[in-house]
Amino acid sequence: MIGYIEGKLLKKEKERVLILANQLGYEVLLPAVVMESLGTKAIGDSLELYIYYHQTERQPKPVLIGFNMEVEKEFFQYFISVEDIGPMKAVKAMNIPVRDIARAIENGDVGALRRLNGVGSRTAQKIVATLSGKMEKFALIRKGEVPAVIPMSDLGQLVLDVLTKQLGHKTADAKRMIAGAMDRNPAIGTPEELFDEIYRGEEFA
Repeated sequence: MIGYIEGKLLKKEKERVLILANQLGYEVLLPAVVMESLGTKAIGDSLELYIYYHQTERQPKPVLIGFNMEVEKEFFQYFISVEDIGPMKAVKAMNIPVRDIARAIENGDVGALRRLNGVGSRTAQKIVATLSGKMEKFALIRKGEVPAVIPMSDLGQLVLDVLTKQLGHKTADAKRMIAGAMDRNPAIGTPEELFDEIYRGEEFA
């Protein structure tokens, strides 16, 4: 089963991307909020996605659904446990950040949940009834944790190479660490300073 893909962006459409990984092209369906985060990604850029693999007797053709973070994928798995919300409907519904959906569920805010594509009052009430009390983890996702498109300066690229090739971090995690460090301290000017800030942040995360 496919759980993670790292490769090059070959094609980007409204709701899906095509990723080249190990000489194979994977078509991956993306929720609107994930697609929006890839706004400045160009053809040929590297792309890393956590994958929810969907295949059932009723849906025999495998569908890959992609997320920037593993916690987004975990939320998705909770979300599709709600009656009347299958994976395909959930993909279309997730048009606002996971943390905002989770907070609306915890607050019983049916009005906010109706902002989700294809979700009416009855379905919103089912979402609250099914998931209330289970969303605190997702509601606490910090805005800065959602991977932004990182402008990879020579400094960032150097540190990224060390984190992935020498220290064994996944590319997506390494980019998150670099983005967080640069966000906390925009004045970083050397690789040493960037490493210090990365591990300072990880220590207190």
